[in-house]
Amino acid sequence: MSDRPSAASAGRRGGRCPPHNRGLAAEGRSLPSHCHIRATCPCVNTQPSRLKCRAGRTPPPPQSYLTPMWAGVPTGDPALLWAEALARWRHEGRVAVWLRVPILQSGLAAAAAAQGFAFHHAEPGSSTLTLWLGEGPSRLPGFATHQLGVAGAVLDESTGKVLVVQDRNRTINAWKFPGGLSNPGEDIGDTAVREVFEETGIKSEFKSILSIRQQHKHPGAFGQSDMYIICRLQPSSFNISFCQQECLRCEWMDLQELARTKHATPITSNVAKLLLYGYREGFDKIDITMRQFPAVYTGLFYKLYHRELPESYNNIT
Repeated sequence: MSDRPSAASAGRRGGRCPPHNRGLAAEGRSLPSHCHIRATCPCVNTQPSRLKCRAGRTPPPPQSYLTPMWAGVPTGDPALLWAEALARWRHEGRVAVWLRVPILQSGLAAAAAAQGFAFHHAEPGSSTLTLWLGEGPSRLPGFATHQLGVAGAVLDESTGKVLVVQDRNRTINAWKFPGGLSNPGEDIGDTAVREVFEETGIKSEFKSILSIRQQHKHPGAFGQSDMYIICRLQPSSFNISFCQQECLRCEWMDLQELARTKHATPITSNVAKLLLYGYREGFDKIDITMRQFPAVYTGLFYKLYHRELPESYNNIT
């Protein structure tokens, strides 16, 4: 017998986190093959903003609880196998199960749902289900609830003109800043630069964040929440070659004219006034700049956006 503490005892005593890759197949029988299964230990606080081990360790993000288990061809009644596995996990003190089902084995989701599993999220090649085994309401983190859009306000400081477009296939052709949805893993500034180039052919450099719009129950986001960030960009090219599939018109417009016109979207009009203020009085009064720091996860970094601090405050130790 192993001298390792069980999952339950580790959770109660606040000791070392048990290994997260313990075998989960019942002896002599097998759970459905090709599924990725993970039963989490009770020493893990699974609240989204506090995902860490009470023993002091920081476990991997929730998705890495999904470890491959190639258990061979399933034998026996799947419902009985699930019931046996869940009974064992509850006995061991497990608090949650994550189950990833490949799309070609989607029928297995029905057997899991009969045991109380619910969908957590879906990806192109698989779906992930969860089951909370602990006491009280589930503390498992939810999946993404927001989509992120980014636009670029490209200002030519030598002329005081800003790049604007009118979207094709809109009932109202109002002026706006070029932009679109951020790709997974893409930084905010990189999205703004990419979208501006794709829509207008203008190359630019990220300088700062100007504003953030938040909207809930967005019809264009499947009823989810939407965040839309407008960045200040500096152009490095000036000849427009806009995408005619996306844009009806594209031009360099005088910033003061954009701030006054009634033919701009409300967010564009307000950000144009903010940009005009910065252009006249100094961008340090409006810019939200970026700094990069190492994350708590080895080899990863995060970007922090805030108003620029005076050097005397940056050097406080």
